[in-house]
Amino acid sequence: MTDRTQFQPRTIAIIGGTGAQGGGLALRWARAGHRIIVASRDPAKAERAVAGMAALVPEGSLSHAGYVDAASRGEIVVLTVPYAAQRASVEEIGEAVAGKILVDATVPLKPPKVARVQLPPGGSAVLALQDVAPASTRIVSAFQNVSASHLQDVEHGLDCDVLVAGDDPEARQVVIGLSRDIGLRAWHAGPLCNSAAAEALTSVLIAINSRYKVPGAGIRITGIPDA
Repeated sequence: MTDRTQFQPRTIAIIGGTGAQGGGLALRWARAGHRIIVASRDPAKAERAVAGMAALVPEGSLSHAGYVDAASRGEIVVLTVPYAAQRASVEEIGEAVAGKILVDATVPLKPPKVARVQLPPGGSAVLALQDVAPASTRIVSAFQNVSASHLQDVEHGLDCDVLVAGDDPEARQVVIGLSRDIGLRAWHAGPLCNSAAAEALTSVLIAINSRYKVPGAGIRITGIPDA
C-alpha cells in the first residue's frame, strides 16, 4: 500500500463508474480515502450504484453526477466505458478535461470474440482520444489488466501489476500513486503508444481465464526491486 504520510486525497471522476471496472475502482479509491464522483448518463442508476458502494465502504466519500458535471468537478477523470462508447464519451465531456489527467482504461474488445486481440486500425484505442480530447489533456493509459471482479471484492488482495503508459511522465507518476493507494504495483510503461501492449494483453488474459476457469488472471513484472 501507499505510504500514508505522503497520501494526497484527490477528487476522482469515474466516467462509466456504474460498470464493473469503474465501480470496482470507485470502491477501492473511496476506501483508500479519495473523493469519488460516479458518473453516469442515468441518474437513477448512478444513485443506486453509489448507495450500494456506500454500504460496502461507509467511510468513503462517494457522490454521483452526469458526465460533464463529474468531469468538471474531478481533479482526475477516469474513463471506464465500453470501447464502443469511448470516443463519444470523451467528445461529450469535452473542455471539462482540458489541462487535467484523463486516465483511459478502455480495451478494444469486440464481442463475441473478446478472447482474440483486435486492436483498432490506429494500433491503440487510447491513441484515438488525442483526436477528440482538448490538446492540453494529459492522457494516461492504465488498469486494463486488473480483474473487475477482484476490484469489486474490497477484501480481496490485488495480486496484479499495472502498466501505466503516457507521454507526460509526471501524469504517469500520479497514476502510479493512485494504483499504489489501492495495493497495486504499478510501473512506468513508456509513451502512450505503448498502451497497445496492455490493450492486447486483456484479450490474452480473458483467454487464460476461460481456459483455466479462473475469474481474474493478472500480470507481474519481474526483475525490478520493489520501491
